[in-house]
Amino acid sequence: MQIDRVHFYVEDAKAWRDWFVSHLGFQVVANYALPTENSFHTCTEVVKSGSVYFVLSSPVLSISPVAEFLRQHPPGVADLTFRVEDVEAAIAFAVDHGAKILQPVQQHKQGEAYIKWGKIAAWGSLTHTLIERGEIASPSSSSSLSSPSFVTAIDHVVLNVAAGDLESVVALYENILGFQRQQTFKVQTERSGLHSQVMVSRNGTIQLPINEPASANSQIQEFLDVNKGAGIQHIALRTDKIIHAVARFRDCGLSLLPVPKSYYSQVLQRQELPLSDEEFQAIAQQGILVDWSQNTPQALLLQIFTQPIFGQPTFFFEFIERRFQAQGFGERNFRALFEAIEREQIKRGHLVDSGS
Repeated sequence: MQIDRVHFYVEDAKAWRDWFVSHLGFQVVANYALPTENSFHTCTEVVKSGSVYFVLSSPVLSISPVAEFLRQHPPGVADLTFRVEDVEAAIAFAVDHGAKILQPVQQHKQGEAYIKWGKIAAWGSLTHTLIERGEIASPSSSSSLSSPSFVTAIDHVVLNVAAGDLESVVALYENILGFQRQQTFKVQTERSGLHSQVMVSRNGTIQLPINEPASANSQIQEFLDVNKGAGIQHIALRTDKIIHAVARFRDCGLSLLPVPKSYYSQVLQRQELPLSDEEFQAIAQQGILVDWSQNTPQALLLQIFTQPIFGQPTFFFEFIERRFQAQGFGERNFRALFEAIEREQIKRGHLVDSGS
């Protein structure tokens, strides 16, 4: 199993296509084999970078399913598609374990190439399309930025759910899709908190942290309130050159979460900093978080987060570089992200600064 594509429902698919090209260096895909093509009521665009495919759909008419989604939620991720080896078997397994089918298995053939897909309900309004691809030629794409693509793959996808629902959602992914539990996190500051359970697909290729609020004013609760329910909070995009990538993204106008200078003073106090002075200064200049294990300091996690891209405190992107096959999620970076979003909550007036 692997992530095949992510389907965003937005208000203007063409405008967001151009945003991904201009801000993140994605390419426009000319002929992507989609389970659902453009129709008279929906406009669909596809962009890619590395192995990442984002499908962007917006309503042309009010009868579009995208229009119905946008009446209930702000723009965001509507469907996360998993590629499987045998879609009939995967759908049957999911149904046997309680999944609700939204679309039965269908097939589209073109010569020797084919796709088979079916769709199941996940949690809230989120759905999962399960897709099997056979001998599909690589889709062509038009060039965008002159520089090479910095985004290579999806590292993980984060789902926010209501307080008290975490265990039920974890069980859902265990039972219908065969995910397994990995790390757990409990972050609590003087202001707010969250609980998180990281889920991983059986083959280890998909990481899905699931968060629930641990306080009424938690950033997770704010997301749930604005999103009007559970949903995908952020997607982490893998890069091999995070310093250069972030510098380019900033030049292209991408807004990123600021990191206080005190953060880097604390990093310098840790033992065995696995970075040269020059590289550390570059990381600090770009506002990138850095974490490592004392046992394996070379296995380094470098992460940075965008501001919410749709203008409301809902969906955002993360960029992550894993050096020397660094695994999992760094606890210090996890907390640093939580505190960074807390600072944004304070700016919005949603969270009281207890230190003031």
